[in-house]
Amino acid sequence: MMLEPGFWDDQNGAQVVINEGNGLKAIVNEYKELVDTHENLDMTLELLREEPDEELQEELGNELVEFKQKIADFELQLLLSGPYDQNNAILELHPGAGGTESQDWGSMLLRMYTRWAEKRGFKVETVDYLPGDEAGIKSVTLSIKGHNAYGYLQAEKGVHRLVRISPFDSSGRRHTSFVSCDVMPEFDDNIEVDIRTEDLKIDTYRATGAGGQHINTTDSAVRITHIPTGTVVQCQAERSQIKNREKCMTMLKGKLYQLEIDKQQAQLDEIRGEQKEIGWGSQIRSYVFHPYSMVKDHRTNEETGNVSAVMDGDVDPFINAYLRSRIG
Repeated sequence: MMLEPGFWDDQNGAQVVINEGNGLKAIVNEYKELVDTHENLDMTLELLREEPDEELQEELGNELVEFKQKIADFELQLLLSGPYDQNNAILELHPGAGGTESQDWGSMLLRMYTRWAEKRGFKVETVDYLPGDEAGIKSVTLSIKGHNAYGYLQAEKGVHRLVRISPFDSSGRRHTSFVSCDVMPEFDDNIEVDIRTEDLKIDTYRATGAGGQHINTTDSAVRITHIPTGTVVQCQAERSQIKNREKCMTMLKGKLYQLEIDKQQAQLDEIRGEQKEIGWGSQIRSYVFHPYSMVKDHRTNEETGNVSAVMDGDVDPFINAYLRSRIG
């Protein structure tokens, strides 16, 4: 495609093809490296059979452990074969009923996902942020940019439940809090999603939170409602109302796509006879701080007692287990 005449006439389209090509090259190159490593390990094993050597055997053992992990990571990459798995992701957090307690849990999850993304080298942008009344957040929308960001984070879509002794309860009672996590792919202008202008209700309002004098004195924030589905998106990250509107349209594309995916999944579940509870009952993961320490995913039964590591962004074991379960 890159050799065809006029390839560079459409700069955006050309960049999409180049990015796709680079992604495929990376997969092929990684496979070749794994083959080379396997051959080298094989040769080392043959040497040990001919002439045993304790130091070399220990070195081979360490290299085998590393090789197995690389194989597992590579296999996981190949699982991310959906049409938009390689896209950036839009992640939204919405605390449930419970006031300050749930809003604080929302801010803890915000920190967890931010740390997870940073460890992977992903870029995190806050698109919309509504602080809690006393602590935490009422809602937050993040744009997480990086290869396969949506592919990985789709595993986090659902309700996250926290059980702990509340720091906001003077009686020291145990509280249960819920936060809904919604994830959708971020689309660019090259993705066509049928959105009619007459189906949109567009509102502007004054941005809140930090941002300087300009952002708090102009109606730069934008909220768009897709009337047929009731889908709402909003953005106040940019100083310009026009740019916030463009960002809203990008998010709306992603939300409508995700709605269609959820609809198809519901139809498949109905055919299979699966009954899934919808709403706050559909918890995907529990985080228990008291009376014991445990994080457990209810879809895969993946669990760990190292709660602090998870809250510091070590979410990969849960993501990996979920992605593998889809092909089980």
